[in-house]
Amino acid sequence: MIEWINLISLIVSIFLFCYLYTLSLQPKKKTETWGNKAWKRCATLRTIAGALEFVIVLNVILWIWFPIPSLILKIHKNFLIGVIIGLIILIPGVILMIKGMADAGSETAKPSQETEMYGGIYKYIRHPQSLGEFPTFVAVGFFVNSWTMVITLTIFIVVYVPIMIYYEEKDLIRRFGKAYEEYQENTGALFPKLSVIFKRDE
Repeated sequence: MIEWINLISLIVSIFLFCYLYTLSLQPKKKTETWGNKAWKRCATLRTIAGALEFVIVLNVILWIWFPIPSLILKIHKNFLIGVIIGLIILIPGVILMIKGMADAGSETAKPSQETEMYGGIYKYIRHPQSLGEFPTFVAVGFFVNSWTMVITLTIFIVVYVPIMIYYEEKDLIRRFGKAYEEYQENTGALFPKLSVIFKRDE
């Protein structure tokens, strides 16, 4: 019974996270219905979405003790193999995410009307935090030695990230106009364009 509650909690948390985080990425659009309170409400929604990320990770970890018998698909009989693979994914992901958060500043947690377009790593890719953060979910799936979790979380990432980028960038165009459209043309979403790399090195 507990194992099913845990799995349902995981799935519900993923859907709630996707919904609330997507809302939090659209403060400019929400000013049409919420007025200037939209910025503060979007910050609150982002905080709640962050709490749901914690719940998702907790549900995945609990899979170690409460797996559904018919869905037990171990990555390897040696638990350490999954841990090693997870670390290979996690470490660069966390470094990239932290760098993105540092360059985005307070906008990471609290969208603001005063925020200007970012510099730093954002000169090379438009979504470094997403590129660093979301694969860490898959890393946790490897940590618990479960193909079921790895596959579930990979599907979550592959489906949600393009949707997230679409809605976030629509709102960024509302905020920054043509400057952001030019930025889109010149900068890769998740991976740098070669032309940008060579141009920055000149």
